[in-house]
Amino acid sequence: MPNTGITGKIARKYMAHFLDSTFGGTTPSWYRVGKDLEEFNVEMNPDTEKKKNILGNNSFIHNGYEMSASAEPFYAEVGDALFERLQQIVDSQINDDTLKTKSLEVHLWDEGTTSGTYKAYRQDCYVVPTSYGGDTSGYQIPFEVTYVGEKTSGIYTPGTGGASGTFTPDT
Repeated sequence: MPNTGITGKIARKYMAHFLDSTFGGTTPSWYRVGKDLEEFNVEMNPDTEKKKNILGNNSFIHNGYEMSASAEPFYAEVGDALFERLQQIVDSQINDDTLKTKSLEVHLWDEGTTSGTYKAYRQDCYVVPTSYGGDTSGYQIPFEVTYVGEKTSGIYTPGTGGASGTFTPDT
């Protein structure tokens, strides 16, 4: 692993989770999830079976993963691209493939081959609001992320001056 200056236990902030807030646009705009979250876990949800045959032998079958994550709370902020899309979904009760976008996981402790780039994994996902409203702390639209398809490995190059970064798949 290339040296990024990070040693020992990795702080949570170095595992970055992004969603493409364009939801199918031609150029992704990567929105980093986590501003108001104290926790964000990608649940692997393994689909496994253990069977015992009549001879007393055990077998184990692993059918893959059904990965998902939950972002709660997600506070609405005027001008925030992800909020605006979530509000459209809520207002129109969208339940089709326009809920599909891309996720990006970036290992900020694992520098790429070029300085200032990082190992990353892109994957299709569906983003589905679970409720809307909230308490006196602010208007909220918590949502679920359901990951689908295969992960694509590559390199993430952060943007400058607040611009969205770019993902380049491995060849």
